[in-house]
Amino acid sequence: MRWGLLLLLLAGTVPALAGDGGPTRIGTVDTTFRFVGRNDRIVVDRFDDPRVDGVSCYVSRAETGGVKGSFGLATDPNRFSIACRATGPVSLRGKIPDNEVAFDARMSPLFKEIRISRLYDTEKQVLVYLVWSTITMSTGGSAFNSVTAVPLQTGH
Repeated sequence: MRWGLLLLLLAGTVPALAGDGGPTRIGTVDTTFRFVGRNDRIVVDRFDDPRVDGVSCYVSRAETGGVKGSFGLATDPNRFSIACRATGPVSLRGKIPDNEVAFDARMSPLFKEIRISRLYDTEKQVLVYLVWSTITMSTGGSAFNSVTAVPLQTGH
């Protein structure tokens, strides 16, 4: 029974996306050597916007290594960055809300998720992407975040 619960918890560490498909792992960089378990690292994943053709978001984030990190039991720090780019002709798939969670991926076995919200600046015709976490680890209570923008039209 305990092994079944452990496997269920470990399965929860696999990214689950709100959008189509999952993230594509672009690569990793080891940052801290660990004698036991995998090293601490920075991972870079690509998320293709499921409701906007031609937009890809690249998110870098820290992952804790060691024994706990190797089994998905460590809490990763809230350190991430985002860069979204037009990777082809940009076109909206239907009406886009002014504010929507475009992607979310599990970062811990229980509660912590990383989310990418898409905000639509209709006046400037720009999509703004904001990466944030559902659990705040700062002492002041403000969420760590990063923002990027993709214009819908070029030549302004």
